[in-house]
Amino acid sequence: MDRLNVPPPGPMDLPMSLLEMGCSGRFELITHPVPGQSLPPHSTLPHGLPPTNLNLETEVEKQFLRDPAWLPIHDKDFAFQKFLKVTQRKVDVDSLLNCCPSPLHSGLSVVRDPTTGMLLDFTEVLLENTGLSAKNSLSLQRQPGPPSESLRGSNTNYPFLPGGMEELTLEQIKKKSELEEEIDFESDLLKVAPGLKAGMDFTDKDAKIAKPEVNLMSLLSTVEGISGLQLEEKEKDKESEDAPKLPRTNSLEDLGIKDAASSSSPPEKGKEEKSKLKENTEENKKWAIPVNITSPCDDFHKRIPNPAFKWPFELDVFQKQAVLRLEAHDSVFVAAHTSAGKTVVAEYAIALSQKHMTRTIYTSPIKALSNQKFRDFKNTFGDVGLLTGDVQLSPESSCLIMTTEILRSMLYNGSEVIRDLEWVIFDEVHYINDAERGVVWEEVLIMLPDHVSIILLSATVPNALEFSEWIGRIKKRHIYVISTLKRPVPLEHYLYTGNSTKTQKEMFLLVDATGNFLNKGYYAAVDAKKERTSKHAQSFGTKNTSQNTTASQDRSVWLTLLHFLSQRQQTPVVAFTFSRTRCDENARSLDSMDLTTSIEKAEIHSFFQKSLTRLRGADRQLPQILLMRDLLKRGIAVHHSGILPILKEVIEMLFSRGLVKVLFATETFAMGVNMPARTVVFDSIRKHDGTGFRNLLPGEYIQMAGRAGRRGLDATGTVIILCKAGVHEMADLHVMMLGKPTLLQSQFRLTYTMILNLLRVEALRVTDMMRRSFSESHRDTQTHEKRISQLKQMLSAMPSVDTEGQLSDLLPYYHTVTELKKTTEAVQHAILESVNGLKALSVGRVIVVNNKQHLNALGVILQVSSASVNRTFTALIICEKGNEEGKDNDNAALPHLHNTSLFIPEGPCSHTVQKLKLQDISAITVKTLKVIPERIIDNYNKRQQPRFKLDPPGQAISTATQELLRLAEANPGGIATLDPVNDLQLKSVDVVEANMRLRVLQDSLRDFNCIHSPMFAEQFARIKERMSLQEELDQLLFLVSDQSLTLLPEYHQRIKVLQSLQYIDSGGAVQLKGRVACQISSHELLLTELLFENVLSPLAPEESAALLSCLVFTQNTQVEPHITNTLQEGIEQVKSVAQRIGELQRECGIPQTAEEFVGQFKFGLTEVVYCWARGMPFAEIAQLTDVQEGTVVRCIQRLDEVLKEVRQAARIVGDSVLGSKMEKASLAIRRDIVFTASLYTH
Repeated sequence: MDRLNVPPPGPMDLPMSLLEMGCSGRFELITHPVPGQSLPPHSTLPHGLPPTNLNLETEVEKQFLRDPAWLPIHDKDFAFQKFLKVTQRKVDVDSLLNCCPSPLHSGLSVVRDPTTGMLLDFTEVLLENTGLSAKNSLSLQRQPGPPSESLRGSNTNYPFLPGGMEELTLEQIKKKSELEEEIDFESDLLKVAPGLKAGMDFTDKDAKIAKPEVNLMSLLSTVEGISGLQLEEKEKDKESEDAPKLPRTNSLEDLGIKDAASSSSPPEKGKEEKSKLKENTEENKKWAIPVNITSPCDDFHKRIPNPAFKWPFELDVFQKQAVLRLEAHDSVFVAAHTSAGKTVVAEYAIALSQKHMTRTIYTSPIKALSNQKFRDFKNTFGDVGLLTGDVQLSPESSCLIMTTEILRSMLYNGSEVIRDLEWVIFDEVHYINDAERGVVWEEVLIMLPDHVSIILLSATVPNALEFSEWIGRIKKRHIYVISTLKRPVPLEHYLYTGNSTKTQKEMFLLVDATGNFLNKGYYAAVDAKKERTSKHAQSFGTKNTSQNTTASQDRSVWLTLLHFLSQRQQTPVVAFTFSRTRCDENARSLDSMDLTTSIEKAEIHSFFQKSLTRLRGADRQLPQILLMRDLLKRGIAVHHSGILPILKEVIEMLFSRGLVKVLFATETFAMGVNMPARTVVFDSIRKHDGTGFRNLLPGEYIQMAGRAGRRGLDATGTVIILCKAGVHEMADLHVMMLGKPTLLQSQFRLTYTMILNLLRVEALRVTDMMRRSFSESHRDTQTHEKRISQLKQMLSAMPSVDTEGQLSDLLPYYHTVTELKKTTEAVQHAILESVNGLKALSVGRVIVVNNKQHLNALGVILQVSSASVNRTFTALIICEKGNEEGKDNDNAALPHLHNTSLFIPEGPCSHTVQKLKLQDISAITVKTLKVIPERIIDNYNKRQQPRFKLDPPGQAISTATQELLRLAEANPGGIATLDPVNDLQLKSVDVVEANMRLRVLQDSLRDFNCIHSPMFAEQFARIKERMSLQEELDQLLFLVSDQSLTLLPEYHQRIKVLQSLQYIDSGGAVQLKGRVACQISSHELLLTELLFENVLSPLAPEESAALLSCLVFTQNTQVEPHITNTLQEGIEQVKSVAQRIGELQRECGIPQTAEEFVGQFKFGLTEVVYCWARGMPFAEIAQLTDVQEGTVVRCIQRLDEVLKEVRQAARIVGDSVLGSKMEKASLAIRRDIVFTASLYTH
């Protein structure tokens, strides 16, 4: 606004002034201006409007024209073009507003001429569920996410709905929320619109119908319509007659209706479908179906005329059965020995999915196994990808090989790969027994969606059916179980006692190829060993207990044995040794042995050199590599976790070519790595399993021994057990060789990652996951539910109980009686378990007996059984004449509880000898009798025989009976009994309390009126029956509910921990910290806390890498690391954070102590990692620590995965500095020998 020049105020001017309010154009009148101020409009903005934009011209001038960098003096044309470009920009304010367009609710569909296929028209069709996305829906109908997330998914995605999780049933959908109200379109429509006086009249009026003109065409069309209708209806009737009657259910899954993909399979399918429907409608479904593999499968080629994959050999029966099941798109569980050919099943599935244009995921527990399978399948199929923690090769392939952990994270993160998935193959399923990682298998099996079929391959396990039944039940689909115990190459097991050239032939057959245990061989071995024990030892007895032998003894045994085996051409040999140092020592001690020819030496040398070309010069000179090169040339090798990964692969490849003649290996070699040998030797049969030494389990022994015998090369495989110190116990050997392999057991446990991942999706509950775990598989909810409905019906059908008048206190009486029974039992158990109690219940003690036959009868104990559980007492009891056998006067009303008067026979007194249980003895009296139990029992038993039936009772019996009768008559109102607390000296709190409670209850019983009622017994029986049903019902309802889950208390404890650390809020919604923890696969709490407390911020990249090594390193070291002060502080901080978390967990009730929690983080490798990240060569690093090279490499590789996770987490928090630091750290450790690519993947 231009300023107005107003003259100064004169004497005639009114004292008024205007005040401009802000910049909106409002003015206010000021009537009492401050004197001496001029009149022009004042403003609340004394300096005018705030600058909305600076003067553009000067800006442009300054930035472009006066800036020599931008407008050079020489190349003016170019600069001018550039200038024009800038100046010609149009202002586009809308571009600042950014919102995603909402998805279209309709699409176009084409109308075609049915005969010619020409386009006639486009119609608009409404689309359903257009608003679904990976952020709000579990459905497969949702839109695919961005391509960058298609492989691994994102941790904000919902997973796809796991198969077998119940969708909403009709009942749940019918239940309305409070906000919805029913609108009745018939009666309560509003007739008057708001604001109007008159309204509409909706009543039906008969409209006058004008007669239409009759038109021939219209008539014809109506006639046609009518006849058409009739025809259609007839057809419909026919159809409905043909259509099988499907049971009505709430969800499609129950119908067993398969998806469209299966309809393309052979016509067999139709029959199967029908039989399936029948099975499904049956009362009790069995999910696991064992497949009979004894009868040969003759019509295999007829049923599958053009298989998806052909092998050069004829398949075994079990393989054919599996292939048939795969063709029908069913899930299978194949349990067979190693080398029986389970891979055939996996190969067929991969071929099928390539034929169907779908995908297959093959998971294995071990990275090395994944790499090998990748090479094998790559050679067979070509289109194969690999995903492990650090490698990602062609992830778009139709067959993906990965470790189980990666599949789990893909499922939780809703990866798009899952949409196209047809098969998931789980190899080595017996790994589910692994305490640390077994839970991952269960999570994956539970989380897999419905359209994915499952193939499980496992070593032989005894409970394959039970396991498959569990999977079938949680997935609501049949699992076909195919298990075979046949070995393609049978095994022979020997004991070897030789230790010198003289004794080198001492090999004794212990179990022959058909599986018979030969005792003869065992004793021969014992004798052979005995002959050599020195005369001195023999004079002191033959037990040579020491299992340990000296290195020189070992050396002579191995030299002798290998010499003997190579003479007999029994190589290659795998020698299983259960300690890494022992492996190395044994291999080194064979320095005089040479098992290869010169041609083989040349081949080994060239392969070794070629494989090492990918290492840097210095790394090729590592001591381990030089040592191994020397051993390999002589045909000897070592394989355990301490060997460098690249060397391990070289050794595996040379071994599979038959160039390694003797391989000293630990147990890991038997796990998965498919490398059969001619002979397997066990150095010992004891191993250390982390807690102590124990014998090998049958499963472990079978797994390792199964490496003997190469299919197609050997007739039998040889397994040799060395007897170095002495021959092992026969019982141990028998159990180990012929025992049952380990059962598959659930290792399910709750992890914070699992809880957080499920909490961030409202539709999935953690309790659902727990209920579906294998550990809860004994909960057969279906049968429970059925029984519950039965019980409810029975209860409603029962006659009502009469509780009028005198019987009004019947129910409280019942409760008192039941409590009395329970308390009595508890006290009696305490008596039986105590020394004094057993003394009191000894021969000759007079007792009061109550059971179906006797009511408060006196008896005397004659014999006490020696069994500690369910102890029985043989007693002589008095009874009525004629009631010796005992008529069942089942007095359900338990009259003895309120009636203490003793039984006195009305007629002549007779007796019976009975075995009593503890609950039959209702009291122990203070009296004892002198009895001669043997005579009484013999006499009684004699008189039970028909010919002595009428003999008079013997002297001993009649005396005892008379005594008992005298006692009863002397104390008709009840006899003094032993008190558990005062007489039997049971002073524990429980017993004292129970005893006092008993007195109270017994006294209260006398005050009840109902016992005097004539109807009492009948009504009591009714109420008892009713209450027992009710109790069973309550028990079942409890079992079906979440409250009975074994892990539920722990779940609440863990939730408490998460809440107090603010990972979730009180309502269970996942907070930022929880989102971060979802990214991290192990030690999630500690890592997240470190992130949020900025422990890593002050550290350099290499220091943070060194600090985080505590999360992946698990061994103890003897070497004290030398580290920088900042790192030392970092370690202290990590320990204090861990201590805090440990204490918090303890407070919330988790049974792990804070010390144990802190103790799992080992800092032995901090120095090594620090130096490695700073670029020190590997050779020098190996000198810094006593940890073996292979372990160091494995740790640094796993550390790289942790660094990646921390980088992701830092990105979520928005800490870009930390993110880039982690990237630097990751780059610093990814070099040289630690990250050489696997030989299998190239």
